[in-house]
Amino acid sequence: MSYIMSGVLRPGQQYAGATGDQGVSYQRIKQAGVDTTHGAILYLEDIVVSFDGFKAINHLNLDISVGELRCIIGPNGAGKTTMMDVITGKTKPTSGSAFFGQTMDLTKMNEVEIAHAGIGRKFQRPTVFEQHSVFENLELAMKMDKRVVTTLFARLNSTQRDKIAAVLDLIRLHEHATRPAGLLSHGQKQWLEIGMLLIQEPKLILLDEPVAGMSDAETARTAELLNELRGKHSIMVVEHDMGFVTEIAQQAKVTVLHEGSVLAEGSMQQVQADERVIEVYLGR
Repeated sequence: MSYIMSGVLRPGQQYAGATGDQGVSYQRIKQAGVDTTHGAILYLEDIVVSFDGFKAINHLNLDISVGELRCIIGPNGAGKTTMMDVITGKTKPTSGSAFFGQTMDLTKMNEVEIAHAGIGRKFQRPTVFEQHSVFENLELAMKMDKRVVTTLFARLNSTQRDKIAAVLDLIRLHEHATRPAGLLSHGQKQWLEIGMLLIQEPKLILLDEPVAGMSDAETARTAELLNELRGKHSIMVVEHDMGFVTEIAQQAKVTVLHEGSVLAEGSMQQVQADERVIEVYLGR
């Protein structure tokens, strides 16, 4: 365990003050692979992504704190998906810097390296192994030796089984553990895929429109799930459903993207009252 200063500094910056300076608060976090000693897990600074002269991302600046749940909203074409592509290594920025913690330069890592470092992404459409049971989907997603022979013949130990059981309870699929994933409802498949991310213990989770196509009841349950995860994981949620965003953003910061850069940022109430946001996205 080590102490860190609350607040965000950019990668490479040093804090000049001494421990105990007036106005500086400290908290304790675990150091586990990703260097978050300055309190943030993700830094995007002056990111530009240009496709044939069109700037899909235009000098974007954004940072996510450890344990934060951040909501990202904005009109179609605002750059939300491209931003996630940059974070996960699918798209390399034309310029700018992207850091996972203080030391991991995402622009110099490939998709596999970024995933292994601890960034998990869930796309809009669920991708589960439909012929396998819910339990087997979580087992396959668990961090373990993925060599074919090992995967086929390995037996789970009690700790691994307990971990899967805990995730099944969290995503409310314990009663469906032996059911083929292909027979789940759309919302249940979404929860299973979130569970498959959680079982890998990512440090940062990216969720792309997690409630698209869900029923009202499933949407409400998903809001409950993300609120339960708040503080335990760093989470970025891109979503168009404003009712859902309002439900999970009660204690969260909302970032509004427009034309590839940050248009507004603050509480849900603040961005809803912002005239620029009303004009380009929310309407009257």
